[in-house]
Amino acid sequence: MNGTAGICNHCRNMIREKEKGMKMSRRISTGPSSFIPENEIIGALPLNDSAVMFLDEEFSGRMDNLTQVMGLHPHYLQAFLRCHYYLLRMDGPLPLHYRHYIAIMAAARHQCSTLVCQHVQEFEQIGVCLDWLRGLEFCPQRLRNLNEINKILAHRPWLITKQHIQALVKTGEHSWSLAELVHAVVLLAHFHALASFVFGSGVNPDPEVTEVNGVTHDLCPPAMAGLCTCHLTNGNQANGNPLYNPDTGSELEALMERMKRLLEEREDDDASEEEMFTRFEKEKKESLLVVSAGFDEEVVPPSPVARFVDDPSFGYQDFARHGEDNPPTFKAQDYTWEDHGFSLVNRLYSDIGHLLDDKFRTACDLTYYNMASHEGVDTSMLRRALFNYVHCMYGIRYDDYDYGEVNQLLECSLKVYIKTVTCYPERTTRRMYESYWHQFRHSEKVHVNLLLMEARMQAELLYALRAITHYMT
Repeated sequence: MNGTAGICNHCRNMIREKEKGMKMSRRISTGPSSFIPENEIIGALPLNDSAVMFLDEEFSGRMDNLTQVMGLHPHYLQAFLRCHYYLLRMDGPLPLHYRHYIAIMAAARHQCSTLVCQHVQEFEQIGVCLDWLRGLEFCPQRLRNLNEINKILAHRPWLITKQHIQALVKTGEHSWSLAELVHAVVLLAHFHALASFVFGSGVNPDPEVTEVNGVTHDLCPPAMAGLCTCHLTNGNQANGNPLYNPDTGSELEALMERMKRLLEEREDDDASEEEMFTRFEKEKKESLLVVSAGFDEEVVPPSPVARFVDDPSFGYQDFARHGEDNPPTFKAQDYTWEDHGFSLVNRLYSDIGHLLDDKFRTACDLTYYNMASHEGVDTSMLRRALFNYVHCMYGIRYDDYDYGEVNQLLECSLKVYIKTVTCYPERTTRRMYESYWHQFRHSEKVHVNLLLMEARMQAELLYALRAITHYMT
C-alpha cells in the first residue's frame, strides 16, 4: 500500500519533493496567528481605553486569538464585538443554544474547526441538548431544515429563492417564523464570513478551548492528532519559504502611480452605461480564470467537524460559468443594503440592522491615510476595488462603478488570495498571504481581510433578504 494514501494531495506532493532531496522548512508558529509574528500583534495591544472597557464589560477581558488579530484595528473591533455579542447573547427570536448550534453548522461548511470548537464549548456551557453535538442527525428536524440554505448561502448564494424561504416558514410543526429565520440567516452569513477572516488571517485555535464533558473529544485542537498536517496548519507550516519579490519597492510605487492615474482619468471618463456594463462583464468573466493552484478537487482532507455538514460535496462554483445558462446579474440599485436589507432586518429583528450597518461602514471607511511607508494617501479607491471585486464574483453589479479599475489595482496574486479567502477559505495558505503586497504592514493585510469578510457577508445577506422580501410580497 502507498504510504501516503491517507493524506491529501498537497501534503503528498510535499513528501514527493522531499524525497527528491529538496530542503523543506518546518516553521512552527505560535501566538494568535500563524501568518503574523506574535510581537506585531502583542505590540499593538492594549487597545485604546474605550475598547478595553468594552472588552472587560462584555467578555470579562478575555482576549482570544481572533480578538487579538482583529485588535490590530480597535475601531473596527468595537463595531464587530457589539454585533457579535448581540447576535449570540442579547434578546432575540432564537434561544441561546440554537444560536451557537447554527454558528457550528455555518463554520463547519468551511471546516473551520477553530470556530466550531469555540461554539461547541459555548453550547456545552449552556448545558442543554448535549446530544446534538454528536452530529446533525441528533438535532431537531427544525434545525436540520436549515441545511439547504446553509450550504447555498455558504457557496452559491445567488441560488436562494423565495421557494427556499417558503419551505422553511410553511413546514407545519417544524416551521420557522420570519423573525427566527432572519436571525438564523444573519448568524449563518456572519459565521461563513468569519471563517473567511479566520483562515485569511491565519488565526490559530485558542488553547483555552478544550474538552468540557467528553462529547467533543475528537473535535477540539488538543485531540486532533489523527488529521493530516495540512488540516491543522492549513498548509502554513509545510509550504517552504515565503514568496519574495525582488522588486517589492517598484511594486508599491507602481500601484500608487496607477491610483494617481485612475484619479486623473476619472475626471475625463464619460463612459456610457453600455460601456460600464461591458467592463463589469469582462471582469466577471476574467474572475473565472483566477484559480488557486496546487489543489486537487477530488481529495478533501478528513475533518472532525464533518458531522455538522450535510451534502459536503456541494461547494463554490463560479457565478459566470463558461457554456452554461448563468443566473441574471444582481443589480445593486434594485435591492440595496441601505434601502432594502437594512429596513427588513430591523423590522424583523430589532436593532440588528443598526449594528450590521455600523460594522459594514466601519470596515469600508476605515483608513489611516497610509500605504506601507507612504503617508497622507487616500486609499478609498483601493478599498472600494477590494469590496466590489468580491461582489463581482458573487454576481452583484454597481452601475456607478468602473470595473476597469479592478484590473488596474488588484494584481493577479491578490486576486487569487481574494477568491480563495472568500470562496473556499479552508484552502488559504501562508504562501498565498505572503505572495502579495510585500512591502505592506500585516495590519494592512488584516484590513484587507476585514473588507473581504464584510463584502462576503453583505453579499450573502443581499441574496437571502431579497428572497425573503419576494416571499413576503
